[in-house]
Amino acid sequence: MNKMKKIVYIAAIIFLSTSWACDDALGTKYNDTFGDEYTWTLPDVALGTLMNAYNSIPSLPNSYGNDLLDVATDNALTGTRSSSLYRFVQGGLNPTSNALGNWSLAYDQFQYIHTFMENGLGSNIKYNLSDSVRDKKIRDRSRGEAYFLRAWWGMELLKVFGGVTEDGQALGYPIITKFITEEDREEINKKTRNTYEECVLQIIADCDSAFKYLPLAYTGGDVDLGTTQEGRASGKAALALQSRAALYGASPGYQPAGSFALSTDSLQKKWERVVHLSERAITMGNLGAYTALKENMYVGNSVQQTTHAEFLFRKWSNNRTLENQNFPPLFFGQGRTNPSQNLVDAYPAKNGYPISDVRSGYNSQNPYVNRDDRFELTLFYNGKIFNSERPLEIYTQGTAKGRDAAGYDYNNTITGYYLKKFLSPIKEMLYDPSTLSAKNDYHQYPLLRRAEVYYNLAEALSELAGASGTVSGSSRTAYSIIRDIRTKNGITSTAYLDEIAAESDKEKFLLFVLNERRLEFAFENERFFDLRRRMMPLNESIRGISAEKEGTGFIYTEFVAEQRSMTDNYQYMPLPYVETLKNPNLIQNKGW
Repeated sequence: MNKMKKIVYIAAIIFLSTSWACDDALGTKYNDTFGDEYTWTLPDVALGTLMNAYNSIPSLPNSYGNDLLDVATDNALTGTRSSSLYRFVQGGLNPTSNALGNWSLAYDQFQYIHTFMENGLGSNIKYNLSDSVRDKKIRDRSRGEAYFLRAWWGMELLKVFGGVTEDGQALGYPIITKFITEEDREEINKKTRNTYEECVLQIIADCDSAFKYLPLAYTGGDVDLGTTQEGRASGKAALALQSRAALYGASPGYQPAGSFALSTDSLQKKWERVVHLSERAITMGNLGAYTALKENMYVGNSVQQTTHAEFLFRKWSNNRTLENQNFPPLFFGQGRTNPSQNLVDAYPAKNGYPISDVRSGYNSQNPYVNRDDRFELTLFYNGKIFNSERPLEIYTQGTAKGRDAAGYDYNNTITGYYLKKFLSPIKEMLYDPSTLSAKNDYHQYPLLRRAEVYYNLAEALSELAGASGTVSGSSRTAYSIIRDIRTKNGITSTAYLDEIAAESDKEKFLLFVLNERRLEFAFENERFFDLRRRMMPLNESIRGISAEKEGTGFIYTEFVAEQRSMTDNYQYMPLPYVETLKNPNLIQNKGW
């Protein structure tokens, strides 16, 4: 065996963390004195190598230099001016500095996955010496996990670095499907980027292979395929990831241009593929109906034991990291994530009308009543009671400032809002006066949700057939999906939805679907990529709200909280400069 390959094995073994999901059996110990022949007879070592590709997936949504990615969109800003994402939105993106850069991380995970595929699935290793049935279960599950993780990391690369070049090619990343030895380096450093479509097909194929070997879900008491293994890749997750890959593959931001341009018929087939794979995920994945997101699904003690059916792939943790960073300062947090007035304005009234429509009943001086349920789930605003403690004071009264308003504490919100989504409802989370200590809480971070599959399907149906048209392979319409989602999120009337569906304006209804998607996945790190794949405006000014207390009420006034400096080339991320130096065959994305 190649010496470099052995070194990589040992490095992987030393580096691995020892916890995943709820399965104590994955807590393993390694010894780097083992020779290669012996190493690959040890099941814990083999599985530990694969686990690294899991462990490198973030456990919390604040994985971008302690920020959520929404602060680089029109959904929010970061109150931390030293943040890498603040520099990003102020024009700091370039090929040598990219806050989203995951190129090396993803290719490192491919190495772990491929070394497992090539050495951990052979006859040289037994995962259970006494029980051949259990041995096969573990082997098949692990094979499926390896395919899923390769698809996952491929998709992560495609989301960040997929783009169109100056000459109109739509390119992804160089596809690697084997362990790279030192002898392979010269050849690999000449490899070109695969087309965007080739990358999509690779991810779809890997998900097919994963689905073949993985259990549909982890249920019951089976030690290898039961609930103690929740958190691992599943058949449901593989099908949902296929749907995601297909959606990106059809999105307008990633279609070749100029002499490489696709025909209208080819683009239609891509959207039909989204319909097919999304319906497949729903039916073969036995996903069940859409369920509105609720706080107790992702935070609180119960999430340690139970994964809600809405979460098809998730990570979980027991800590107070998000609360430390995002609670209001007077509750001992840093107030880091400031939701925008732009996002607030996107939530409709309870009767379904946008607040810009007089029929909504919206009152700009009493703006937070009778709004979509997702509004209350997502953010804190002036007067909203914080974690059963007291109403937030995000207002001024003459020269006096409320305790939670900008200027009272230098970390207080700039926009007039604080983040709520994903945060614990425990009021003494960061300081308990009775014990003079802090607390932890359990968090689940959904990486693939059932809702996403329905939204992918609705977008594709809207592209192909408008609001109410049907497409071969699906009995649903974009209208029926969005109606169900809105109803389950507290919208009391379909009148406005019916109205825009009846207009037969495909573009208008599509924008409506995309706005619903924005609300659904706010602060789940999706908006950043949705804006780019749909070629929507990136450089909107971030608006905030100020409240002046007057008598028993408030006078609310909007203002510009942050100007952005993201130029047109921000549509696509630049490939890392060091990679283009090593490999001159890597064609850079447009604008870089």
